Amino acid sequence: MSYGPNLIYRENRLAGRARRIVDVIVAFALIVVTLPIVAAACIAIFLEDRGPVFFTQARAGRFERMFTIYKLRTMKREHCGDRPSPTTSSDDRITRVGRIIRMTSIDELPQLANVILGHMSLVGPRPEMAIIMRKYEDWQHLRHLVTPGITCIWQTTCRKTVPLDRPEATALDLDYIRRASPMLDGALLVRTVATVVFPKGAF
Repeated sequence: MSYGPNLIYRENRLAGRARRIVDVIVAFALIVVTLPIVAAACIAIFLEDRGPVFFTQARAGRFERMFTIYKLRTMKREHCGDRPSPTTSSDDRITRVGRIIRMTSIDELPQLANVILGHMSLVGPRPEMAIIMRKYEDWQHLRHLVTPGITCIWQTTCRKTVPLDRPEATALDLDYIRRASPMLDGALLVRTVATVVFPKGAF
C-alpha cells in the first residue's frame, strides 16, 4: 500500500468558521454534562496516588505550532513527562484508577478545554509529541494542515493496533483531510461514543 503525499487541500474559511462555532458549543455542553464524571475521577486519582490530577504535555497543533494538551493523569507521578504513552493495560506505569479511566476514555475529557481554547477541534488528526513528530517522513507532516482533534478515523478504527506515528495511521489522517465534511465528522463522533460505551479492547 502506498502512503505518498497525494493530497490536494483547499481551506474553506466559511466552513472553518462554522466548524469552530459548532466545536465551541458542543464542547461547552459536554463540559457541563461530564463535569461530575471528571470531578469523581479527579478525587479517585488523588486518593490513590497523591499529586496532580491533570496531566499536561506539549503537543503539535496546526502548522506544527506547539500547545499544551490536558488529560486526566492515569500514570504514576514519577512516570509522567515527554515519554511514549502506554500501549498495553499491563504497563506498570499505569495506576489502578488509571486503568479504569483509560478503559472508559474519561482521561480524554479535559481536552474539551483545548477545543474551547482553539488548540483542538472535536474531530481531526490526533496531536503528537514533538519527539515523535521529529521522526516523521516529510509527507507525514501534511497531517498538520488541519487542526488536531479529540477523535479521528485512527482513533475509532485501529488505535489499539497501529501506533499513531506509523505511516498507516498518517494515511488515515490524510484520508480524513481529503474527505472532511460535517457528515463524516458526525459519523466519527457517533463511533467515538460507541467505543466509549462498548470499550472492547480498550486500555
